[in-house]
Amino acid sequence: MESEWIDKIFSVSPAGFEQLALSVFRFQHGNNELYRRYVQALHVSPDQVDALPKIPFLPIRFFKSHRVATTAFNEEQVFESSGTTGMVNSRHYVKHAAVYDRSFLTAFEQFYGPVTDWCILALLPAYAERRGSSLTLMAEELIRKSGHPQSGFFLYEHRQLHALLTELEQRGQKTLLLGVTFALLDFAGSYPMQLRHTIVMETGGMKGRRQELTRPELHTILQQGLGVQSVHSEYGMTELLSQAYSKAKGIYHGPAWMRVVLREEEDPLRVRAHTAAGEEQPLSGVINVIDLANLYSCSFIATDDLGKLYNDGGFEVLGRIDNSDVRGCSLLVV
Repeated sequence: MESEWIDKIFSVSPAGFEQLALSVFRFQHGNNELYRRYVQALHVSPDQVDALPKIPFLPIRFFKSHRVATTAFNEEQVFESSGTTGMVNSRHYVKHAAVYDRSFLTAFEQFYGPVTDWCILALLPAYAERRGSSLTLMAEELIRKSGHPQSGFFLYEHRQLHALLTELEQRGQKTLLLGVTFALLDFAGSYPMQLRHTIVMETGGMKGRRQELTRPELHTILQQGLGVQSVHSEYGMTELLSQAYSKAKGIYHGPAWMRVVLREEEDPLRVRAHTAAGEEQPLSGVINVIDLANLYSCSFIATDDLGKLYNDGGFEVLGRIDNSDVRGCSLLVV
């Protein structure tokens, strides 16, 4: 039965997404005590949930304070968010490690083609130096699955990275430079170059090491420093087992089993899944993510990110809501 669920998730069509999401909602409502109690606290009857906007979304902060688990299981992995001293980190208990592997590999190849075509260079200081990072595990597996002898991790070895990129460029090798934001900025500042066969992909993360920049400001600096026409971005987090990708202008698209809807900041239960007929301007609000790969945690996550939602399902991340760490959790005390 588990394999049937998982196969359905990763083969879902756009037309079948809503019905599958509703089935996952019923499964999680019945088998996740935390989520069920949250739905009850909202005075929502599961029988009334017959459309995507009616599904209750669990505030993301519960991953900091509770074990978010659907069914009882001994986890194969625990992903933990990074944080400064004194912060409580999020933890995501993963029942089946293979589900995460399938999610990130299938999504990557959907957007970028076979991983074996790529040399993958991961510039991930601070992430690769700690345990429990889902981003690091994804990078490790993409490096391994690429099969390229020069794929690998870099922490602070900017000189060696520059030399390797120069060699790969001369050979015309398709290369992905996947990097945390502050490290890419440091590298571009110290070793400016002209990249023609390399995709530069930022994963976010300043970690207080630099002044915060808007995404357009960040991308302009990287474009000028590394000579690329556009900077790609990855949208992922500890609490999700799937990622969305942006190839330009910070507009993300997710795989078929992942979808973004928006809620109103002042009325978090008011959710819109798409623009009205004839409406051309994108919706604005706070991002809720449906990630069906989160089958054994919670697939319906209310994030703390402000965003825009476009008619084609693409979305943009604009920043964080104020006091995001404390909103939404007063409804349920366990």
